[in-house]
Amino acid sequence: MTQRRPFWRAIEAIHDVVYFAPGAKERYEALGLKGYWMGYVASRSAALGTPTPTVVTALFHGFAPAIVTRALPDAWHLASRDDILAARLDLAREALAPALEGADVAKVARELTLVTGGLDYAGKPLAAAHRDLPVPDDDLGRLWHAATVIREYRGDCHVAVLTAAGLDGATANALAVAAGLVPAEQRTFRGWTEDEWTDAVGRLGTRAWVDVTGALTDTGRAARAQIEDTTDRVCAAGFDRESTGRAITVEDAIVAIARDVERLGAVGYPNPTGVPAP
Repeated sequence: MTQRRPFWRAIEAIHDVVYFAPGAKERYEALGLKGYWMGYVASRSAALGTPTPTVVTALFHGFAPAIVTRALPDAWHLASRDDILAARLDLAREALAPALEGADVAKVARELTLVTGGLDYAGKPLAAAHRDLPVPDDDLGRLWHAATVIREYRGDCHVAVLTAAGLDGATANALAVAAGLVPAEQRTFRGWTEDEWTDAVGRLGTRAWVDVTGALTDTGRAARAQIEDTTDRVCAAGFDRESTGRAITVEDAIVAIARDVERLGAVGYPNPTGVPAP
């Protein structure tokens, strides 16, 4: 799986529809949650049960602790975990359905589900938690569920690489902004204060990854590329031979779906996830 960027970008797009789906905020508010970010934090972390803000901040990595503590633990008192997860899955079904016309949904769902069975989940807590959720009964739901497990698997690997590189959440986001991978508003999207962001850019400057204007240097560009390459290698190490083969086989199909997701406007680019278009 090393360097199979089209596969990973497609998986990201398929998973990400729940974050950009029209009415996501209102859907979670109907359950009793307050605002988009409470819905985001609760729905993404509910696979773990009803975790604390400290646990979720650790697993999400790129989000400021303040944005998580505004959502948790209040969310667990305002809505049931099962209802939150069900609302998220329904959002995925509705957002993905238009992009699946003409696709062999049953086959793609089956292949991706089999991929999830051959992954090494050691050190990948968000992926493992999503893997243990009940598998939906319908093909579309199974497809999104499997894509989500695989997406969080790479996310867990990426967080491990970022932390090994000495990048905290603010610094990792500031580097992504400098690299042009995410919108300029990333600081506010992820909840960091101006002072926290200034400190993060300063730490990048100390490494000579950005210059005095905050622009990415050649050193920073090489470092960012190395982070992605290392993430690819870490991910590949956790795929067994069968899962690697199935991922390669299904790649063209999921890339086609992901491109329809983009074409239909279900996910726009660049966006705060920092993953380029498929």
